[in-house]
Amino acid sequence: MINAYCLTTVTEEMDLGVVISSDMKSSQQCTQAYSKASRMLAMTNHTIVYKNSENLLQLYKSLVHPLLEYCTAAWSPHYIKDRVLLEKVQRRFTIMVPGLKKLPYEERLSELELWTLEERRVRADLIEVFKMVRELSPIKLETFFQLDNNGRTRGHQWKLKKRHCNTDLRQHFFSERVINIWNSLDIDTVAATSINCYKGHLQKMRN
Repeated sequence: MINAYCLTTVTEEMDLGVVISSDMKSSQQCTQAYSKASRMLAMTNHTIVYKNSENLLQLYKSLVHPLLEYCTAAWSPHYIKDRVLLEKVQRRFTIMVPGLKKLPYEERLSELELWTLEERRVRADLIEVFKMVRELSPIKLETFFQLDNNGRTRGHQWKLKKRHCNTDLRQHFFSERVINIWNSLDIDTVAATSINCYKGHLQKMRN
């Protein structure tokens, strides 16, 4: 109680559009993102009469993707069940596209030139780090990371120091999960002169 006001105990709270749970897990946020994206996908499917891959893909990227990917640096799921839940939305979308329904999911993605949502979350993490390193982000690099200046010459000069984590949950925070992937990037990718150039290098690495 503060100044005669009785405080209530809650297990989750919404902050800037992201559900923050008392256990710091992202399952509830994943469920919310899935529900919103599913409703938007269903509305798109029911309202669009003339369906072709170009029209559907444009609508999916502009209306559904943002609901699945908003601020994922803060809540990227690490439980398999949550990853599978989110991927269900994209699986359903690819089935909506004429001529692709009978193809395996991986082939549908290839036909539409889409990445899995998990790949896109990793890409988003890497882009955030690049922006911090290049001082293109309002967030300072030292807020989350420390450069690994141990004198090693292999790899690039912007390697990040890996810290010891005492909990499994901590290992999946943005400040920890992205370090190994970032450190493994080649010098040409990390030294890209612009964000678009950097994105192009990530695309080439995937291919």
